[in-house]
Amino acid sequence: MELGLYLVAAVAGGFLAVAARLPPLVGYLAAGFALGALGVPEPGGLESIAELGVVLLLFAIGLKFDARTLLRREIWLTTSVHLVLSTALGMGFLGLLAVVGPPLVADESLGALALVGFALTFSSTVFVVKVLEDRSDTTSLYGRIAVGMLVLQDVAAVAFMAVAGGEAPSPWAFALVLLVPLGWVLHRLWDRIGHGELQALFGVTVAVALGWGVFEAVGLHGQLGALVMGVLLAKHPSAPELSRSLLTFKDLMLVAFFLQIGLHGRPGLEELLLAVVVLALLPFQVAFYAVLLWAMRLRRRTAFLAGLVLANFSEFGIIVASVGATVGLLDERWVVVISLAVAISFVASSLVNRRGVELATRMVRLLPHHSTHQLHPDDRLVDVGEADAMVLGLGRIGSATYVRLRDEYGLSVVGVEHDQGRVAELRTRGFDVLRADATDVEFWGRVQRAGKVQVVVLAMPFHNANLIALARLHAAGFTGQVAAVARYDDDVAELKRHGAGAVFHLYGSAGAALADHAAGVLRHREAPSAEPPPAEA
Repeated sequence: MELGLYLVAAVAGGFLAVAARLPPLVGYLAAGFALGALGVPEPGGLESIAELGVVLLLFAIGLKFDARTLLRREIWLTTSVHLVLSTALGMGFLGLLAVVGPPLVADESLGALALVGFALTFSSTVFVVKVLEDRSDTTSLYGRIAVGMLVLQDVAAVAFMAVAGGEAPSPWAFALVLLVPLGWVLHRLWDRIGHGELQALFGVTVAVALGWGVFEAVGLHGQLGALVMGVLLAKHPSAPELSRSLLTFKDLMLVAFFLQIGLHGRPGLEELLLAVVVLALLPFQVAFYAVLLWAMRLRRRTAFLAGLVLANFSEFGIIVASVGATVGLLDERWVVVISLAVAISFVASSLVNRRGVELATRMVRLLPHHSTHQLHPDDRLVDVGEADAMVLGLGRIGSATYVRLRDEYGLSVVGVEHDQGRVAELRTRGFDVLRADATDVEFWGRVQRAGKVQVVVLAMPFHNANLIALARLHAAGFTGQVAAVARYDDDVAELKRHGAGAVFHLYGSAGAALADHAAGVLRHREAPSAEPPPAEA
């Protein structure tokens, strides 16, 4: 009964949020708080489903993540300095509030206020990744930086919980280095699995049993383990396919996570007001992110995009506060306050990030401009030179299109591909390739001298990616011809409706080509191989 009520509430909340042009997760959060306020019992297994959803989310992040990113200065140094600045800001803000504020703040020690400030420094991995996925910006520069900083924040939270909770990791934790050679074994096993449901089951098993299960067994946070296992498998050629196959399963389970946030106690007026007041910290945190990333020689727009997407509090803050309350460092009511602050920050961040790209564009004037030679190498302008044509996505179809345009039609062609390994391979074969994500609005903002390009070919394997790239092209003012690849009739119609001049129906055109080839073979077999012998007299 409770499960059915929770499902109905989630659907109703999601529908109302979409009707109000908000992300569905805002509706799930509202449904959770409504159910909590009404005292509806939590259905058995909801917490496990929510945790499994987060585990699969972090595993999917790992499948797209390059661990070397964490060693970049703009990630580890920015994260470290931001944690210190934000903790100090939170402690100072709460200290000032204690002078005139509610008893809950006034009665706490300086150390307790520092702990609350620390809990409010984290941004939500679940929320941020959802925003990036909705924008198709997970692989963009600011998206990669944001995810890298989230990973380091999660590590800092895990370290705190291990120390403050009095539960140091088991000595067996050192044996986790064996996961590196195990990754090689898993790659070889994966090669034999193929596609379909067995591959999805393999991914879930690795994430849950080897990631979450093993890390929890040695006293480390299981969500971190799921991320690590994803990173170990990220180099496999089928990693993108596995990530896509887990998408719907993961998203459904995350509904339980957002519902559950609203069940952390019944807030009183004091807790609710305090949760709203601490939202005043978010603009300062955005400013810290933006200034620190700008100081790392990133473009102002990149810095503000990363800062805006990170403008929320984290579920890890709830966990940190819960650990602090358990060991007597905090009043129990702080768990309720921070839970409310996290949920309200999700709503506020959803509203802000609906127009995040526009806001970042407007906010660039707040920081001085870097000259091109001063900019971070990954954030400099992209020069497409004197190219006549661009091919976006250099898989089998895209690379064949590139060769045809170059060799048969004599055009100057430049390709765009996001996979670093594929880029290196194509360059050795003489392709002119830029490493970038064509669906990333940042890429089009960095392109210069594209006025000579007459035709753009959208050859990425996913319809949504081609559709997003088409919208980015129009937004960038491109007036040439656009050709695209599509698999289904409705995809063909949608691409044409959005301005593609020519759409190649992958299956239909392949069928026509196959029929022509078969007919040609038949004609060849029926043709006489030699002149018939002369008739007898």
